Amino acid sequence: MASFDHEMLCPCKSNKAYKACCQPLHDGHLLAHSAEQLMCSRYSAFVLKNTTYLIATLHPDKREVDDETVLKQTMAQTQWLGLKIIAHTPTGKVASVEFSAFFQGKSEIEQLHEKSHFINENDHWFYVDGEILPTIKLSRNDLCFCGSGKKVKKCHIS
Repeated sequence: MASFDHEMLCPCKSNKAYKACCQPLHDGHLLAHSAEQLMCSRYSAFVLKNTTYLIATLHPDKREVDDETVLKQTMAQTQWLGLKIIAHTPTGKVASVEFSAFFQGKSEIEQLHEKSHFINENDHWFYVDGEILPTIKLSRNDLCFCGSGKKVKKCHIS
């Protein structure tokens, strides 16, 4: 797992300190109370390269023998920049979270727009799968996805 200053803001862009946000979930001291919270904590785990948490929160039926290797390869090639939750649809023991996550690609900023599916079993939320959606268009006057508080045109997209 990547080193991280626990006093810094959480990578999920909650505007809370990591130690008061995703760290208790990552450390196993708390369980996610919703699919949305699990989604945010999984994003933070990707940023922090926490493969153990990502595998633990993946539904057991979806796990593969090479999950850790695949995750580490993906993480080595990806610098995550920001997360934007678009919609959270809880329906009892199943839920979906639509989000866009932004990352530095080979030469430009790219986006993963996904509708993720989650299930709650025995009071544990798990990621099941996701459907990739078309990228969302950002307005130059939207606040930047990185959490800087600046407009997109003044921050990451010129």
